[in-house]
Amino acid sequence: MKKFNLFKEIIVVDKNDFLRAANAAKRFAITYKGEIVYEPFEPSLISIFEGSIPPVSPLSTDRSRPISSMLGNNYRIVEDDDRLLIKASGAWQSIIGYNQKRALYDDTSGDGIAEFSDKKLEEYGWHATEFNIGYRDIVEQFEAQCEGILLCIEQEEPYQFSGLGFVFDLEHARRVGFEYCVETIKEKLENDEDFTTLTDDEAEAKDYFLS
Repeated sequence: MKKFNLFKEIIVVDKNDFLRAANAAKRFAITYKGEIVYEPFEPSLISIFEGSIPPVSPLSTDRSRPISSMLGNNYRIVEDDDRLLIKASGAWQSIIGYNQKRALYDDTSGDGIAEFSDKKLEEYGWHATEFNIGYRDIVEQFEAQCEGILLCIEQEEPYQFSGLGFVFDLEHARRVGFEYCVETIKEKLENDEDFTTLTDDEAEAKDYFLS
């Protein structure tokens, strides 16, 4: 998976496409790749903005509106000929709201990852906890082996991280997650004396992965 760190990334948008969307008076999204898409949004959408641009009030004496202000104060927009360069890290809380329901996992709180949005992977995660395999352990396999995007804000000093994970091939992620759990549980059964005798829940988890 590739990190897309909004503290570092600049989203490049075609200026004319943006102005068409802004004047369309309907909801649109800007993807992390800088594409403009309109509702209905695909479940695979990863966006840095969703909404519509309100029209200028007919009572306003100033009919012109700078592009830099159209997305609100949390976005920084620089015009560069026929392109717009957007910095979106200031809008992170809004971006979480846009994407949370579409992400495979949510790592935006200090409590860590609590669940997977995919039902099958959530089954893996739930059973794996019986062998002290955490969601973070499984996610590290995704981040190392799967194609996808970790949409995040991350800075070193003072350290700050908040992220949402998306994989592009869910079936591959399921295989990676399952195989990791199988191999880890086998290793624990062979070498970890805490699992010499299994509880009913541990035995159920063993059967789930190893039967």
